[in-house]
Amino acid sequence: MSQYRIAAIPGDGIGKEVIAAGIEVLDALAARNGGFSFEFESFDWGSDYYKKHGVMMPSDGLEKLKPFDAIYFGAVGAPDVPDHVTLWGLRLAICQPFDQYANVRPTRILPGIQSPLRDVGAKDLDWVIVRENSEGEYSGVGGRVHKGLPIEVAQDVSIMTRPGVERIIRFAFKLAQSRPRKLLTVVTKSNAQRHAMVMWDEIAEEIAAEFPDVTWDKMLVDAMTMRMTMKPGTLDTIVATNLHADILSDLAAALAGSLGIAPTANLNPEGTYPSMFEPIHGSAFDITGKGIANPVGTFWTGAMMLDHLGEREAAAQLMRAVEMVTADPALHTPDLGGTSTTRRVTDAVIAAVQGRNT
Repeated sequence: MSQYRIAAIPGDGIGKEVIAAGIEVLDALAARNGGFSFEFESFDWGSDYYKKHGVMMPSDGLEKLKPFDAIYFGAVGAPDVPDHVTLWGLRLAICQPFDQYANVRPTRILPGIQSPLRDVGAKDLDWVIVRENSEGEYSGVGGRVHKGLPIEVAQDVSIMTRPGVERIIRFAFKLAQSRPRKLLTVVTKSNAQRHAMVMWDEIAEEIAAEFPDVTWDKMLVDAMTMRMTMKPGTLDTIVATNLHADILSDLAAALAGSLGIAPTANLNPEGTYPSMFEPIHGSAFDITGKGIANPVGTFWTGAMMLDHLGEREAAAQLMRAVEMVTADPALHTPDLGGTSTTRRVTDAVIAAVQGRNT
């Protein structure tokens, strides 16, 4: 039997609720499958930790995480701690040193969930957004001078490197090649950003020659928002910069029905460091503690983690269980227009895994 060591970092807000639900489901799945098991170790890093210690995680946090097979992450952010402190102190403090450069965000309309787009169904919206996750607009290069004075200057510098762009575009082409439609859209803003974005376009042209079986095109990011809403069926795999894909993937989740169902994998494809898996909904303090957070995104994220660990049949089994549950409107949480709870949805997925989902 394979045993996987998973570092659980619930973080802030509803992250604590949905990661607890995700661990329950994954343990139930492992027990039903019989071929593997999980050893979860929880870390209390996040905004509460920051308020006690002045840092989001301890100085040896990365060393503690290195031995794990994967990281199961909830959310980061709190109303009384500046957002840049929480993000750079925890999530990015893990993603960047562990070189989790490929952020993968699948989006599709699950059974029983209705898109806000008229007459758009599951066959019309089935995408994977690949986000460059290590540099670009979130490189962290910049600063502020003359702070608080009339001549104050603030600067954030977007850093694009040829190796960084090449590896994420090649990753996206390979992913597109593995999907039935073999279709890739490269998103930039090369009309206005005439250096780094033009380099993206040029590198895409170069790498496309390695994948003659993949059909590809390119879009400006502003036009891409129109295409996603007006012509979703023309898209399949999408690759974009750190900032652009961050924004587009939230739009994609909303078009698929809710941010609460959307998963993410922060991958180090070479396996040099553990990869990190998280739902994209954030800490959602407005519903924290109410027991109504949608755990579906966390379960889907768990399926992505299983797939990454090589447990592909278990990943498919979990997704079948999730789809059985979303198909029942009585099990929709408020973000999907229903009245169900985190507990009821979790119990229903566990029941599907244990009993009816074969």
